Amino acid sequence: MRKLIYALSASLDGYAAGPDGDLSWGLIDAELHRHFNEMERGIELALYGRGMYELMSAYWPAADANPDASPEEVEYAQIWRAQNRLVFSRTLPEVGWNAELVREIDADEIRRLKALPGGDMSIGGPTLAASFLRLGLVDEVRMYLHPVILGAGLPMFLPEAGQVDLRLVDAHRFSSGVMMLRYTIPGRG
Repeated sequence: MRKLIYALSASLDGYAAGPDGDLSWGLIDAELHRHFNEMERGIELALYGRGMYELMSAYWPAADANPDASPEEVEYAQIWRAQNRLVFSRTLPEVGWNAELVREIDADEIRRLKALPGGDMSIGGPTLAASFLRLGLVDEVRMYLHPVILGAGLPMFLPEAGQVDLRLVDAHRFSSGVMMLRYTIPGRG
């Protein structure tokens, strides 16, 4: 059975994005980027909300054509383009880049997809993750804590998720000071 993993970078005070969607605070150096690339190679199906899809599809399809792109960015762009995606949105008219548009969350369909053989599934974006957490569909949470306090912004965990009990199974400190905390959800991970 495949796992559904919610992985996202956050500030020490829990924000996935700063005010007005600012992401410039993230410390994505070569070491962390290689880690993300390795993680993404194991993801067979990525589930995005509208905001995360628009953010990713605005940059990654052609990122490897940028002459200033690092080797890690070139590799990630290739991984991203090959990855299959479900994009959950009621407002987008269409999606591209190996993506299928889904208008509503069907928990039974997600459970069916999780039961298929193959690589894991990931979920991107706090709003969509809150719905999946509330429905008991997420198996693992990976929080990448960056050594910065933002004071405001978009929280990684929205109140709509409700209470979710977690069990710490791994922690890793990157040389940049970013800390990865990997949790499973008892009974699911």
